[in-house]
Amino acid sequence: MGRREILVAREHDRFALRTAHRAGDVHRVRRGAYVAAADDARPGRTSTGHRDHILAVHRQLRAEHVFSHDSAAVLWGLSLWREPDRVHVVQEYRAGASAAQDIARHHDRIGQVVELDGIPATDLTRTVVDCLTTMPPLAGLVLADSALRRNVSAAAVLEALERRRRPNGRARARTVLSLADGGAESPWESWLRYSALRLGLPRPRTQVLVRTRLGPFHVDIGWPEHGVLAEFDGRVKYAAGTSGRRHGAESTLFDEKRREDAITEATGIRLLRFTARDAVRPAETAERLLRRFPADVRRAARVDPRLAAPEPGRGPAPSVR
Repeated sequence: MGRREILVAREHDRFALRTAHRAGDVHRVRRGAYVAAADDARPGRTSTGHRDHILAVHRQLRAEHVFSHDSAAVLWGLSLWREPDRVHVVQEYRAGASAAQDIARHHDRIGQVVELDGIPATDLTRTVVDCLTTMPPLAGLVLADSALRRNVSAAAVLEALERRRRPNGRARARTVLSLADGGAESPWESWLRYSALRLGLPRPRTQVLVRTRLGPFHVDIGWPEHGVLAEFDGRVKYAAGTSGRRHGAESTLFDEKRREDAITEATGIRLLRFTARDAVRPAETAERLLRRFPADVRRAARVDPRLAAPEPGRGPAPSVR
């Protein structure tokens, strides 16, 4: 987990901590908790990430608690569509009206507890269930894809879901779990598949194997039977220096062009590429997807009312894993 020391004000010289904070030597994680400034931290930052927030809450909470929902997902290393804006804990007592607003308290039985680098968290299956019953569908799909990629059993999640006393969010969780696919290798790939599923298009295959004259390649998602292959292009791999000394940005771009040409040559299908900018234009993204399909598939496609439209222009925050 890469834990860093949390400096709790009640255990240190408060004046010294405030002075260090003004000098930029420590960052304020939450009221009364600080962490030493990282070498790569930006001046003026007031938060050093959700992990530090979790650690600070853990150090400061006196009552029994276990981290849950999005926060437990962070501790388990699951992918998220959004970095949590509050720390989620399960406690068996109800918090008072004056409770800190940066903590989301869930009044429930604590149940099984797993220690992750010394931090108490809900077990992995319960974490997935808690998230799927409270997250919007896209965020849930990103997490569910990540869980399946970690070999979490979909059957075990479904069984735990049906055992829940509260029905809230159960139907949405079932829907998302039925669409989950461990073949998605990033939140953006999950977003691309979600965009297609929401339109009512047939369920795509993930990591479609294409054998070419240059060797085998995998395409993010595809409907080979309909002549459609699509990929999310992160562009990071094209930035100068990201491929190491041997391959600069131009070499990487050239290699990617050769790969794309070889895939088209082998399949007769031109790759349909999407980037983060397409999240700003959901209607255009939908049109680009639909346009590639045969007319009968387009006519049969109907927007799935269970899958809410993603918020335009909002993509995953920097990795919280």
